[in-house]
Amino acid sequence: MQQPGLDDRKRECLRAWTTFVEQGDAAAPMVRPEILSSWARSEAAITPDVTEAPLADESETASVWRDSPLQVAVERVEAELRRTAEDGDLVLAVTDADTRILWTYGGRVMRRKAERVNFVAGGRWDDRSAGTNALDLANRHGEPSMVFSAEHYASMVHNWVCWAAPVLDPASGRHLGVIDLSTSWDRTHPIGLATARVMARLIETALPHSHHHPTAHPVDDADEPGLVLRLLGTAEIRHDGQRLLLNRRQTEILSLLALHPEGLSLEQLHALVYGDQAVTFSTLKAEVSHLRAALGGQLSSRPYRLTMPIATDVEHVLALVRRGHVTAAVEAYGGDLLPGTNSPALTELGEYVAVAVREALLADPQPDAVLRYAERAPYDTAVVERCLAVLGETAHPAKPLLKGRLAAASA
Repeated sequence: MQQPGLDDRKRECLRAWTTFVEQGDAAAPMVRPEILSSWARSEAAITPDVTEAPLADESETASVWRDSPLQVAVERVEAELRRTAEDGDLVLAVTDADTRILWTYGGRVMRRKAERVNFVAGGRWDDRSAGTNALDLANRHGEPSMVFSAEHYASMVHNWVCWAAPVLDPASGRHLGVIDLSTSWDRTHPIGLATARVMARLIETALPHSHHHPTAHPVDDADEPGLVLRLLGTAEIRHDGQRLLLNRRQTEILSLLALHPEGLSLEQLHALVYGDQAVTFSTLKAEVSHLRAALGGQLSSRPYRLTMPIATDVEHVLALVRRGHVTAAVEAYGGDLLPGTNSPALTELGEYVAVAVREALLADPQPDAVLRYAERAPYDTAVVERCLAVLGETAHPAKPLLKGRLAAASA
């Protein structure tokens, strides 16, 4: 049964989309900021009358699926996923972290519609390939997303509504991809987004246990086993859910070992920690021994190597930047890496992370992300100025705040 007001909502979306296509940013007041940002990315790469998503190499897609932990999880809960698709006449899709579809299943009607637009295994549904959609937004922002009717940039899916939710590896926190539920716009239902979340959790519970490290996403659960290092801004280290109280030098040593999971020789670790400082190997060995005791012996020798699951916010932020998830990267970026560190290697890495985040913002200055970044780097006016220049005369709720930040930094 169609929900009241859907016809009006569809007309409003189509009116805003038409205004954007014909006049550009004039549509800004009528659409959500994340939709407008995605429309702009889509417009720069494709035309709105594209008829199908591009397909990745079939053998490559099959290989990625075969090697992905998602395949095991989906197989374990496939009966439940298929039943959900058939009961709601939905098409379900599971993607990798680059929004390439790896698996789909659809009810009779939606399956045919999906095949016509390459909403199939191998279909590339990032917004630069197929236009604005919920799969891309959920992957990009790391949170559940919905795209309704003409909120899609490509007219080929204007008759669709899509709900998508990220799928994370519970053992490592690594972002694996998303699950998407799609159907026709007139079947929009308030529980659609909640259902996507439930399906994502269902897949996560079926994932094989991961021992891979370093991870691409920090573990948020304080009770999660392994080593969790938050090094950007205020340092905090947890081992099996318990906070470790370490001195500055021990924190630096542990950070370097976490960021070099392949292991480091005594000489390599000494150079990374101390540089050309006149510090003996015996001093370093004593610090390592303290760390080994604090970690319950999970630090091997020759080479020095951590023998447990590891998650760091450094790897998480860099992974998000690589995938173009600028807003999520800024959200995860807590500030300078171990401020005041004397380690030359950590100083260099900190500069690298800071520049990577800044350059990502300059390339894609999403207003909300720029505002968050300005809280951490209040005197970096170039990023704020770049964002305001991109917005131009566009009406956007963030503009007064951005101008305020700029004025405060210039005072």
